[in-house]
Amino acid sequence: MDLRRLGLVAVWLVCTTPAFAEAPREQGPEAGRSLDPEQAQEGLLLEHQYADINGIRMHYVTQGAGEPIIFLHGFPEYWGVWKKPLEEMGRDHWVIAPDMRGYNLSSKPADVEQYHIEKLVADIRALADHLKIKRFTLVSQDWGALVGWSFVLRHPEYVRRFVTINITHPALFNRDLREDAAQQQASQYMLLFRSPEAEPFIMADDYAFGRQGMIDAARQLGAQISAEDEAEMITAWKQPGAITGGLNYYRAARIGPPDGQGSLGGSNLLDGLYPQQLQVYLPVLFIHGEMDPYLLPSGQVGLEEYVHDLTFRRIPDADHSVTLEKPELVTQFLREFMLEN
Repeated sequence: MDLRRLGLVAVWLVCTTPAFAEAPREQGPEAGRSLDPEQAQEGLLLEHQYADINGIRMHYVTQGAGEPIIFLHGFPEYWGVWKKPLEEMGRDHWVIAPDMRGYNLSSKPADVEQYHIEKLVADIRALADHLKIKRFTLVSQDWGALVGWSFVLRHPEYVRRFVTINITHPALFNRDLREDAAQQQASQYMLLFRSPEAEPFIMADDYAFGRQGMIDAARQLGAQISAEDEAEMITAWKQPGAITGGLNYYRAARIGPPDGQGSLGGSNLLDGLYPQQLQVYLPVLFIHGEMDPYLLPSGQVGLEEYVHDLTFRRIPDADHSVTLEKPELVTQFLREFMLEN
């Protein structure tokens, strides 16, 4: 099996000893906290915080002030994949990036059903409520984007703008997992990730799968990952239960192509939604790394039928790990999108 082609994304783990105390914040309905002008000029350090929400303890980092932006990572990432966008956008926005349920320093429930999409969506709503944020820009990639889309469909009143990297609307992804032969082939790894063999495969030889198939591959496409970054990432993977926590997203969603054992493919991400809830009227930015071998362009066909205010930005020389490979472009596109919307 080609390690490079299995869709895991290299990440930076830059977490230091976290602070457990929450700093008090006074929040208006949409604007974020205020910032001392001298702090804005000097730059801010990321604050590590915890929130006891929705039956779990969620670790997150935060920086800056002003309009809030929440960033959602994918598998097997954690908050650190957003480090460069956080530093840049945190100069004049309030940025928040959680370790999602099951990852790194957040709680990792053992029961697979604790990773059902309703739980994941509720986590994001609870985090926003905990921070007294009424509306925010939501930025996401990989599994974070599937959760992001699901949040937008269920709670559009919270979201001012939505940014998705490479992941299309879940209705279209379900369609292609069921009907498109090329996407079905590109998604075979999902069946592995849902199986009991996934953990030993990923963890073998000190995570050789991730080191070779993710870190080295991302470096070949421009990612600046130092030896220290690599060591910290492996430390994140080694957090007890972290690999299983991330894999449980696949298992709980029952996501993938037809499995030859009765499943026709797709996922349960849209369960409980009415057809009218699938329509999105808030501004959406779709950033596409055109070299992504797992999330094919066919998934974008028909997107305008669901999203009524859509902006595309394409990166020809980016793959699946867009935030890692091209963080400056991601930040540029995000800033332009926010200024225009």
